[in-house]
Amino acid sequence: MSSKRFDKLTMNGFSTPKSLRQRALEYLGKREYSHKELGQKLKPYLEDGEDAEAITAILEDFKTRGWLSDKRFTEQIVHARQAKFGVAKIANELREKGVSAELIADAVEQVKENELDNAKEIWRKKFNNAPASREEWAKQARFLQSRGFGFDSIKKVLNSKHDNDDE
Repeated sequence: MSSKRFDKLTMNGFSTPKSLRQRALEYLGKREYSHKELGQKLKPYLEDGEDAEAITAILEDFKTRGWLSDKRFTEQIVHARQAKFGVAKIANELREKGVSAELIADAVEQVKENELDNAKEIWRKKFNNAPASREEWAKQARFLQSRGFGFDSIKKVLNSKHDNDDE
């Protein structure tokens, strides 16, 4: 008995292990993946006789068919994350997922357009009061920094007069 865990498909009463291709399609059916991320997801399911070239061949086939796209993956991540996180955090996540530097640069430009507004909105949800002391200012700045916002945006948010406090 192999130590690998296999999910079984039942066809006409017979159980067969899922192929790498089937697994890749199932993963892509749930959400977008980067090329690198999907390859890493498939590695544990390599059979003893197979090598990493089998995964590469499947990924390249999916790429040519348009089923796997780093550009689409990047757009999805940016859309999902830009309301909660800043440029640094989004760029770092894309780097970790193996997205190319060109796509990251495009994503950074897109996120920078609304970064100050997003930082203000996140700050307003969490604190909504201007810092009264240096310690409070530092606490609020650390919070925004942990969300990936740049120091320029943090300074603008924390040092601005918050006219919307009355609303």
